[in-house]
Amino acid sequence: MSTEPAIEERIDAAADAVGSVWPLHSFVTANPLAGFEDQPFHEAVADAEQTLGGTGYPSADVFRAAWERGDIDPDVLRSELAAHGYDDDPAASLDRLAAAGSVGTPGSDVETATDRVDAVLTKWLAAFLDQGRAKWRMPNRERGFYAAVRRLAPHDDDIPGGEAFADQPDEPVDAVREVLTDYPVGEWRDVLEFQLTALPGWTGFLKQRADAGDDWQTEYPITLAGYLAVRLTLADLFDAPVGPDETPDGPDGGTETPGADVPLPEVWLRAWEASYRGELVDAVADASGAAAERDDAGRPDAQLVFCIDTRSEVLRRHVEAAGDYETHGYAGFFGVPMRYAGYDADATVDACPPILDAQHRIAAHPTGGGDGEQAAHDRWHAAVTAGRRAVERMRSNAATAFSFVESAGAGYGAALAARTLLPGRVHDLLDAVDRRVPDEHEFCEPSVDYNPDSVNPLREGLTHAEKVEYAATAFELLGWERFARLVVFTGHASETANNPFDSSLDCGACAGNAGGPNARVLAAICNDEDVRADLRERGIEVPADTVFVAGEHTTTTDEVELYDGHVPESHAADLEQLRADLGTARADAAAERAEDMGVAGESGVRETQRRAADWAETRPEWGLAGNAGFVVGPRELTDDLDLDGRSFLHSYDWSTDPDGDALAAIVAGPLVVTQWINTQYYFSTVDNAAYGSGSKVTQNPVGNVGVYQGNGGDLMAGLPLQSLYAADDEPYHQPLRLSTVVHAPVERVTDVLADNPTVAGLLDNGWLSLTVVDPTQEHRAFEYDGELEWTPMSEPAAAARTPTPEPQAADD
Repeated sequence: MSTEPAIEERIDAAADAVGSVWPLHSFVTANPLAGFEDQPFHEAVADAEQTLGGTGYPSADVFRAAWERGDIDPDVLRSELAAHGYDDDPAASLDRLAAAGSVGTPGSDVETATDRVDAVLTKWLAAFLDQGRAKWRMPNRERGFYAAVRRLAPHDDDIPGGEAFADQPDEPVDAVREVLTDYPVGEWRDVLEFQLTALPGWTGFLKQRADAGDDWQTEYPITLAGYLAVRLTLADLFDAPVGPDETPDGPDGGTETPGADVPLPEVWLRAWEASYRGELVDAVADASGAAAERDDAGRPDAQLVFCIDTRSEVLRRHVEAAGDYETHGYAGFFGVPMRYAGYDADATVDACPPILDAQHRIAAHPTGGGDGEQAAHDRWHAAVTAGRRAVERMRSNAATAFSFVESAGAGYGAALAARTLLPGRVHDLLDAVDRRVPDEHEFCEPSVDYNPDSVNPLREGLTHAEKVEYAATAFELLGWERFARLVVFTGHASETANNPFDSSLDCGACAGNAGGPNARVLAAICNDEDVRADLRERGIEVPADTVFVAGEHTTTTDEVELYDGHVPESHAADLEQLRADLGTARADAAAERAEDMGVAGESGVRETQRRAADWAETRPEWGLAGNAGFVVGPRELTDDLDLDGRSFLHSYDWSTDPDGDALAAIVAGPLVVTQWINTQYYFSTVDNAAYGSGSKVTQNPVGNVGVYQGNGGDLMAGLPLQSLYAADDEPYHQPLRLSTVVHAPVERVTDVLADNPTVAGLLDNGWLSLTVVDPTQEHRAFEYDGELEWTPMSEPAAAARTPTPEPQAADD
């Protein structure tokens, strides 16, 4: 009987040890230890250290800095130390941590057989997986990775006896089986995991590519079995180890104490998190009580719906201060899981969270009413494309390369000097060109109507029923019962130059793409009179004078562009006032952010523009660095708070969600995505070499799929140092696990978790925390304590800062 299914199942199981890695052009922040989430956090990081070689906790220096800043409450820390079996006082325990961190494992400069396997393998992986960057493309890629390497390996002088590839089985699974037959079946997974974790960056990318099944994978297929077949063949030829060495675990370095249930760094981390969480819960609980006594302020001038992204929190405060505006938080793909084809775009992008599959193909089509704008756009882009192609031909043609350098060198030098010395002026020039050249939204509309004759793999557009459902879902999750004259769905994107990780600054809810197209789709849906009629039948009354507008927030500069071509004259004054107030909010937000950039507040706008255009800027913006909290509830809970751009904010009104369906959707979707983001920032900060991508200064992009450090090796899987550190030894991002606060009856949250064992498991295993502020129980807070149990808090902040290992009732 064939063992192929058993082998493939074991390959998939072994690959769980490696987190998925997305390509650079759609970089997604995800937990690099996703395969370990079924374990308690402290056990998971210990296993990952053995498997992947990465450290799972902040260093003693990071904890010491937090302690000295006052970020860790002394009483909380002492309580945590005692609760987990440590008798040390804080100073002594810090010394223990520091001593443990000074004990390192000596490295070796001796090249091993496995190093030689890795060097050859990564060379072929880079060539095979290239996405349009290579001038000379690897032949036979359409046959698949294993077949292509088999054909070329005999001609690779770096492989000893490369002709042996020709003697291997035709099918990769058969080649893997031949190796595994030398080992007991019980050791197969260990062997496969050993091989797959040798290059976790490449393995993670292969996992994601196979799961996505995109055009590149369809055209040039590669599987984990094919990868392993090549790797195991190379291991045999280089006489490299096939299975893991059986070496005993190293000492704990003094971070554990007999009788302690968790390692010492875990205790410090919990104390730091509880200190942060206590202040957040206190503020939300106090605001909950005050909000219950508020009078309805009436109809606002406009409502703006932003992504839940932490960067939106800063701008939202300043928008609200600029006028009579409400702001709300909603996942930045605006609930429409779509694949977007921009006007005249070479490729489509999946503009939805990676935990969802795109359901609709939405294309931008000219409306016919903006022929002049379309013609101007086409002329400009045709000229730019022709110029680039001409330059590329002259640069790559042996007959013209030298003369091209002679004639164009001065111009290139001047351009580089301008971008280096005068980036602000460059931004002004590009901005002037952008104003003169129409963007696609000025003459295109998204094709939201269903097209039954489309031949695309995804159905094109949306049916009427789907439109109604997406609109209703949005308003139900937001908990809306009133509408302003203007409602703006505001997606977001970033602006940056010469940045391999530019997509990491775009919308994570849109899989590292801009959110403006999604905002336009939802606005178009909500402006549909037939949709509004059906919404009324569902109890959602949208006033006749409400107009929905799309916009896009550029997070680098805090500028908001409104896509307002269809706004009627009756709303022109409202729109102009909003546009002016958005300009004020932008200046104020940029001034606030300027402090983190080390410049004066009055220079905020200019500094953000400079960073957006500076090709040498390694930190165009901080992105989501600093994220630590997630508040699910009405805006009234946080509108008087300065959350310092550290909290995700999702609007939710428990009183409009009697069945808990909206809350269940938030927990299953946005909460999971924010946990991915949080853990990526956490692990990239605590061990950037293992889980991040090192300094941008020494990175080399490869094939538009990832970056190397140096000229080869494993793909770096996470965020660069400059996105996380203010200086080489000074992390800007505080590595804390996500603290979630939900405003809802605790029984409702319990029911939601009972129906979502994945999220309940994350909570039980300590990958994030959850506190509920219950408006039906005098706005008291309840902390999740595992196994669907809660610890009530008579004084929210104090109780939150003193977690207990077992549930217990608090005094009333």
